[in-house]
Amino acid sequence: MSIRLIHNPGCSKSRAALALLEQQGLPFETIDYLASPLTLDELRDLQRQLDLPARALLRESEDDFARLGLADPTLCEEQLLTALASHPPLLQRPIVLCGDRALIARPPELLLAFLAA
Repeated sequence: MSIRLIHNPGCSKSRAALALLEQQGLPFETIDYLASPLTLDELRDLQRQLDLPARALLRESEDDFARLGLADPTLCEEQLLTALASHPPLLQRPIVLCGDRALIARPPELLLAFLAA
């Protein structure tokens, strides 16, 4: 089982998810998406794995969300994913990937049931 954590070390929820994974004793890879932003293709794959609309991947509380006008309901999936690729802090976190499945682990405790499934 290959587990990856899309992680922001400055986020308390992301740090909590990291701690939970460490407590489980399972091997996992940590991806600091601010230091190594996801490409547009990787975001498309992530959206597919999460089975969510692109809008659900956005953090509305980020300054860039308002500045870029991302609340506009006429924006298409590709426009939203392009904004995410260009502005990584907009990405929801933490995200846990396991095989072809993915989960936005908010709250972080959700990842325990996700990994057990």
